[in-house]
Amino acid sequence: MDPKHSQILQRHRHDIVTTLNPADICDGFLSKGVFTQDMIDEIQSKITRRDQARQLVISLETRGSQAFLAFLECLRETGQHDLAELLQCGDGARPLIPLPIQNPKHTEKTDRFDFTPPRLVPLKPKGLPVPKPLNPYESLDVTSETKGVRPTRPSIQCYKMDASPCGICLIINNVDFDPSFDLKDRKGSNIDCDKMEKRFKALNFEVIVKRNLKYNHIIQEMAFLAQRDHSVYDCCVVIILSHGTEASQNNFPGAVYGVDGASVPVQLITNYLNGQNCPSLQGKPKLFFIQACGGGEKDTGFEVSSDEVEPSLSGTDDQMDAIPISSSSDSLSTYDETDARATLPTPSDILVSYSTFPGYVSWRHTQAGSWYVENLDRVLEKNAATDDLVTMLTMVNDAVSQISAKGLYKQTSAFFHVLRKLLYFQSSQS
Repeated sequence: MDPKHSQILQRHRHDIVTTLNPADICDGFLSKGVFTQDMIDEIQSKITRRDQARQLVISLETRGSQAFLAFLECLRETGQHDLAELLQCGDGARPLIPLPIQNPKHTEKTDRFDFTPPRLVPLKPKGLPVPKPLNPYESLDVTSETKGVRPTRPSIQCYKMDASPCGICLIINNVDFDPSFDLKDRKGSNIDCDKMEKRFKALNFEVIVKRNLKYNHIIQEMAFLAQRDHSVYDCCVVIILSHGTEASQNNFPGAVYGVDGASVPVQLITNYLNGQNCPSLQGKPKLFFIQACGGGEKDTGFEVSSDEVEPSLSGTDDQMDAIPISSSSDSLSTYDETDARATLPTPSDILVSYSTFPGYVSWRHTQAGSWYVENLDRVLEKNAATDDLVTMLTMVNDAVSQISAKGLYKQTSAFFHVLRKLLYFQSSQS
């Protein structure tokens, strides 16, 4: 597919997924030779309409230079003129209406179809749609109509994410710590754990929860996970809820604590699932979500205009997932660990999402759970059906940055990744 057309599909993926009914146009794609029957069967095997629409877009991007024009024609034939016009004008250029495509030719070697190029008739451009106001928990869909024409870039493929279950999700929830190591019990962590367990089950993952693991047990669980056969899965997720500490590494920064007070570098945890140590996950996304401090710095933020800041949570029950920098430090001088930047030489398809930026503390409310997990759960619930993971984590960053602890301290989550494709979770929403 022409990169320009692929870019239009990606830009308007939200509109397609939320409005298109694939059942209406599958017959048209089949009769025009755009899709094979096997491809139609794969689309129709998806449980929800949204997932069917998403699979249709993914398949469409593999079907040659004329597939986009055939898509527009199928939309018009089934009366979906608004969506057709939106995509027709999606590149910001003068709209063109293709004439009917005739005589599709099957190419045996590539399993694609070449079409006789249609004659394109220029029309006068129509008015551009007015964009809706955005909020942190709704899908972001900034189009070229509102921001000017973007430069053409190569299309980005999507990871295969249709296995059932999609993959294994390991949650390590460390709550009760050895008091001799100046590590307080993490009140509110069970709330985070319950949210993540329910959320990833809803995203069709097999969830395994482990509680109060010592250093050796964390290593053991990661080794067991790496030794499993993931060939039937499309993804693997590890969620760690614990205290943390600062640790400079070549790849991913930071470390998390076992309940015995020994810290495990995040880089070591991710290495268990890289392509060398876990062959059955080669080429598949490995996702790590870390709720722990990233250092001892407390961010007091900077002043902005009132319209930049939304109402935020604050209270006396906010705690940090960290340890004191020294024995004389007060309760607000504790820290996690983190440093480094993502400069991975051999691992690929890895994403690590941190509750806070390297070097800074991470806040957790003893009654409501951590800021990060609360907003991660909310964004996944509202946006997993339409948005890719990196887009959603950007929403989480924005949402967390709006909150204040004790009316003073701020926090922003962060993520580093070497993903090669877009990642869209499965969703039960229709």
